[in-house]
Amino acid sequence: MSRLSFTLNDSNKIPWLAFGTGTALYTKEAKKEVIQAISHGITHLDGAQVYGNEASIGDAIAESGVPRSSLFVTTKLWDVPAGKTVRDTLVESLRKLKVDYVDLFLIHNPQLHPDLKSVWKQLEELKKEGLSKSIGVSNFRIKDLEVILPGAEILPSVNQIEYHPYVFKASKPLIDFLKKHTIVPTSYGGLTPVNRFKGGPLDPVLEKIAKRLGETRGKPVTSGQVLQVWLRQQGVPAITTTSKAERLLEYLDVETIPDLTSEEVKEIEETGSEVHHRVFVRTSRSDSRLVTNLNCYVHR
Repeated sequence: MSRLSFTLNDSNKIPWLAFGTGTALYTKEAKKEVIQAISHGITHLDGAQVYGNEASIGDAIAESGVPRSSLFVTTKLWDVPAGKTVRDTLVESLRKLKVDYVDLFLIHNPQLHPDLKSVWKQLEELKKEGLSKSIGVSNFRIKDLEVILPGAEILPSVNQIEYHPYVFKASKPLIDFLKKHTIVPTSYGGLTPVNRFKGGPLDPVLEKIAKRLGETRGKPVTSGQVLQVWLRQQGVPAITTTSKAERLLEYLDVETIPDLTSEEVKEIEETGSEVHHRVFVRTSRSDSRLVTNLNCYVHR
């Protein structure tokens, strides 16, 4: 069972490991996979309105037998249909999820909302009302955050972004900005170097560190686990997904792996910075406004 959590700036706690329902589960029935994740001890469930499978998450929660209070449920605002409010979209998500509140509600894509200040104020009201315990953002750049932070009554608790060593150099200014404002970066795509860019410069570095960690604890460690330890050590929650029970156990096992040395952290970050591979966030012109390509959300 995942026991490690991090404290957010509103004093709520977020489990470090989340099971996401994008990627292969995008717009697909996810009940089986979510039940499997819950049964193996993953309590953080990361969904989104645009994924099109909130109802199957709700079915899984209802059938899991796990008390609602033991779960951490995230969903994300997509667009706001004409004649509707942000609150209306969350109420619909709650109906599908079969819960009275979510633990975390995020603005999924800043580029869908011309008036970010207004949208953020609506999220603040949802937190006050108790429909979401914490509120935050996703895929926000510094300039997006600079729109909502002045005058914000409640700071975003998290910014969920693509984060791994191959975007470390490009992400550092944003990560530093988030830390300055006590906003927790949350990583999706954290395993990109091993599952999307095999053969890159990080491969031998991760393999060497995995061997050292395995010898230290007397149990094999994978390159993917090294990446997750790198995230864990920074206090960055990791969102990932799988249909395989053995992979879930591998993810959960990361909590038992010793920390990286400062030299290993430096080597991962310096080697990762030799190349740049951003997978998910791309933009295109549509309906006379800049929107994020939907493919960028098929990401876990």
